[in-house]
Amino acid sequence: MASHSDTLVVFFGATAGANGGKLGSDEREIILLVWQIVDLHEKKVGKLHKCFVKPDTLELTDQCKEETGLTLEDVVNAEPLDKVLQQFQQSVSSEVKDLGRSSYTLLVDGPHVIRQALHPEASKKNLVLPDCFFSFVDVRKEFHKCCPNADSTQKLTLASMLDYVGLPAVSEQMIGAREVSSMVTLTLCILAEPYNHTFSCVETVNYKFDSGTCSKTEPVDSEMVIRARGLPWQSSDQDIARFFKGLNIAKGGVALCLNAQGRRNGEALVRFINSEHRDLALERHKHHMGSRYIEVYKATGEEFLKIAGGTSNEVAQFLSKENQVIIRMRGLPFTATTQEVLSFLGPESPVTDGAEGLLFVKYPDGRPTGDAFVLFSCEEYAQNALKKHKQILGKRYIELFRSTAAEVQQVLNRYMSTPLISTLPPSPIVPVPVLTTPPFLPAASSTRDCVRLRGLPYTAGIEDILEFMGEHTVDIKPHGVHMVLNQQGRPSGDAFIQMKSPDKAFLVAQKCHKKTMRDRYVEVFQCSTEEMSIVLMGGTLNRSGLSPPPCKLPCLSPPTAYAAFPTPPAILSEAALYQPPLLAAPRPPQTSMHSPAHTLAYYPPQPHLYMNMNMNYTAYYPSPPVSPSTVGYFAAPPGAMAAAVAAQAHPAAAAASSVLPQPGALVRMQGLPYNTGVKDILSFFQGYQLQADAVLILYNFSGQCSGEALITFPNEDIARRAVAERSNHPFYGQQIHLGFCN
Repeated sequence: MASHSDTLVVFFGATAGANGGKLGSDEREIILLVWQIVDLHEKKVGKLHKCFVKPDTLELTDQCKEETGLTLEDVVNAEPLDKVLQQFQQSVSSEVKDLGRSSYTLLVDGPHVIRQALHPEASKKNLVLPDCFFSFVDVRKEFHKCCPNADSTQKLTLASMLDYVGLPAVSEQMIGAREVSSMVTLTLCILAEPYNHTFSCVETVNYKFDSGTCSKTEPVDSEMVIRARGLPWQSSDQDIARFFKGLNIAKGGVALCLNAQGRRNGEALVRFINSEHRDLALERHKHHMGSRYIEVYKATGEEFLKIAGGTSNEVAQFLSKENQVIIRMRGLPFTATTQEVLSFLGPESPVTDGAEGLLFVKYPDGRPTGDAFVLFSCEEYAQNALKKHKQILGKRYIELFRSTAAEVQQVLNRYMSTPLISTLPPSPIVPVPVLTTPPFLPAASSTRDCVRLRGLPYTAGIEDILEFMGEHTVDIKPHGVHMVLNQQGRPSGDAFIQMKSPDKAFLVAQKCHKKTMRDRYVEVFQCSTEEMSIVLMGGTLNRSGLSPPPCKLPCLSPPTAYAAFPTPPAILSEAALYQPPLLAAPRPPQTSMHSPAHTLAYYPPQPHLYMNMNMNYTAYYPSPPVSPSTVGYFAAPPGAMAAAVAAQAHPAAAAASSVLPQPGALVRMQGLPYNTGVKDILSFFQGYQLQADAVLILYNFSGQCSGEALITFPNEDIARRAVAERSNHPFYGQQIHLGFCN
């Protein structure tokens, strides 16, 4: 029996577009349903039922008309889908009852009519399907189980199955009636001698998506993962599950991708329960979510684990409460307490278990990031919380939006991971990690497995480049997309892409050369890793050939091996790349015997370090399917490098310099508006004897203020007075945080 059912309802559907194996691939609506009942005990067959369905869009494709023989006149006066489904349920229930039976299961020829047509359309139209459409048996799988020597399930057709058991093809010419009659004939045959088959391979459709966590040690099959692109930024995991309605997503199998700033980039990795559901998901490429079409590509289990996998016990404990709705809060004041957040949400939005349902996101040193995640026990409480979007807490407006377990893990991975190991001695002034060479820069090679994109719009981002390359994005090496910035840290219009082979690079250059991006055509050239490395480190590549990176100061010797930049000895973890903008920690010089005073921390004149700070540098974007991230390099405060060079030659002069900070005189400002300038900070500290070159604003890769700045006061007393007096003073209406760096 089929899941202990007494009867089978042989079921068929057709759409206004593609049918057969491509049913549902073009998002066309259902226009025909046909069914017939088979009594499994008495081997009797009921009446054949045929119902036309009126689609919302009254249009049939030429392919549909040719394959089905239907015309617009057949469906224009029919009932809409919800009414036809009601008729179906009433008719089947009545007929099953008349037969003296109590249950039934749908029998279909392949899963497409249920998974790819009926459930997606019902989801878009907000229809509640009867329970009978959440389980079914596939006649092909049942036949293969009954006759294992027949062709594989994918190759079986109704005609081939009938032929295998020695039955003639059904002569019925009407679409739907032909397929249902064939399935009924085949069913009666395998129920009888010598097969005596029992229908038992019942497939189910998940009623809802279950959120959850994923461990980094959990094996994830690459044949079960896809990448979806073009999602609205406010999409939640439930929205994505609804887009793939009819297909079963694994528990916690939706991972929203974030960019370098922790914001969603319109991509998600989705893990299904098996490869069959993954393949069906790929057929929804360019289906619509609202007014936007979504691109669907293959992905790997490794990529999914990079985004969704985690090892944090704190996150596991936070998410241990199942069936909770997760809301993310962004932009919280750094001084916000648990009680203030709970009061902000109010009694109409009670947080699950009070303070235990609130998770603040912090940097490894304990500093708050301004992000938090909140658990709610039901949708109503979450909706009440979302009404607080952009309301004020303290002096800052707070953003609230739906989140997922995978996003919680991903954000915690980025912010709370162990910092990168410093390649320089730790600094007593700025305790932040250091990178002296760009990560993942490939070893120089003459193999022409790269392409250079020239003439990109200056506003082009990673998503624009991936869209520009189209189907060729699958051939990009991991961590193989490099945007070239100029000396001011702004896009230069160039990018380098590492492909999997020279053949792939040649194909991209042929297919994409002078293809248009927005209103500009982009030139695409094949090149080698050696040529790419030289340009990324400050050299030039033009018709005259290669030019090495320039050396601008006479006191620094030219690089001796500019054409070969070794790969970093340690492999950097993915989480380690998602750090705040990096400021290279300075190395304090040896104190001169003539200068007992505290000397200026400076950057030693090493060729590679100098190149990173003063020449072209790379805003590093990991290639798909990893979310974009950035590693930036920031120069020392104005005058610091010159002072450092002077200190090397004249230690006494350096000791007398007025810009040398005393112990306790360096202060960090956090929570600055993104449009903050030096004049704004000088005005804020008016009366504290600050000079313009005492202010260093930290910028991210896009040239915007990162929200932090370093202030060098004349002495410790003035610095302490400034911190004490200005800590609670609003900075242009925004609460800031002041703290000492040493």
